[in-house]
Amino acid sequence: MTVTSATPSMAELQEHEHGAGHDYAKGSPHIRHHTIRNRVIDDLHAVVGDVMDRNGKCRVLELGAGHGTFTDHLVAAGAEVTVTEMSRPSVDFLQRRFRHNPNVTVLHDTDGNLGCQTGQFDVVVCISVLHHIPDYLGSTKQLIERIVPGGAFLSVQDPLWYPRRSEVSMTLDRGAYFLWRLGQGEMRRGIATRLRRMRGVYDGTSEADMVEYHVVRKGVDEEALQALLAPAFEDVRLRRYWSTQAGLLQSIGDRFCPPTTFGLIAMRRCSQ
Repeated sequence: MTVTSATPSMAELQEHEHGAGHDYAKGSPHIRHHTIRNRVIDDLHAVVGDVMDRNGKCRVLELGAGHGTFTDHLVAAGAEVTVTEMSRPSVDFLQRRFRHNPNVTVLHDTDGNLGCQTGQFDVVVCISVLHHIPDYLGSTKQLIERIVPGGAFLSVQDPLWYPRRSEVSMTLDRGAYFLWRLGQGEMRRGIATRLRRMRGVYDGTSEADMVEYHVVRKGVDEEALQALLAPAFEDVRLRRYWSTQAGLLQSIGDRFCPPTTFGLIAMRRCSQ
């Protein structure tokens, strides 16, 4: 694997990719498609409800909240939420959106490490976040240490580890992505990106290659994450599912295609 050009900081790339006016829903299956979105919302309510029954309150750390699509649901479930974002425009948007809500605190995470260093929480939520982090196992280990006994960890919408996936799974996933790109009028960009990756070359100045960091290291190792969480929680559940951007292909894939994506829910943090 070769990375070309001098690499800007991850914060710079994130801010360029998620600048003012960025549409988080456009390429996000967990926001676009009600089947996935509703599962995420149901899981958030279940986790917050369980923790509130157990601990009497629920302080949530939500990493990479985007424009707060799921923050609203955490607050509706009864949580006090601290959200982090690397993109300054997204931070500004969140601060405006929740300026009258005392249960939401917005933090500008300039280097991507703030969540691992900020206070103690009952729940840590990572929605479409871990695949952006180069050392996602190390970061998850630090996040676990921020969770109080009885608390929970939830991650969702990360790509399965490529080496464990079948050729059929990879082919269907890439084909669905290209069809969606065609519909967006961005096929040239998609082909250029794919050709680079087939040669094992990644552009250090490209958000497509560096912000979507899983392409550099071949997905996210869901089993390694599960093994990391297992000793710290009483119950750890791994869910694998099909996910793609286009609505029709999502509907078909839900029924017929092998999984491409995963989520993890770890409940009831053990006493430290």
